[in-house]
Amino acid sequence: MATKRNIRQQQRDRDRIKQSRPNCHICGEAISWDADWLDPRSFVVDHIIPLAKNGPDTLENKAAAHRSCNSTKRARIVAPIVRRSGALD
Repeated sequence: MATKRNIRQQQRDRDRIKQSRPNCHICGEAISWDADWLDPRSFVVDHIIPLAKNGPDTLENKAAAHRSCNSTKRARIVAPIVRRSGALD
């Protein structure tokens, strides 16, 4: 059975991540912080180790991502996306 998630804590974590305006942790590119929430380049919070894989719902397990990157990653631990930032070259 799934653990009940605390909505207030989710919002606090989201706000803390958003404060520093980091790049997408999956692809490395800038996030469109003012984009409509349905925009593929908009900000979402990704669980680095997915909840479906028993990852914790803690700030340490959350990172900024594009909506499209997070959607592609789904419940995988490793994203099937090559970082476009050049960081892995």
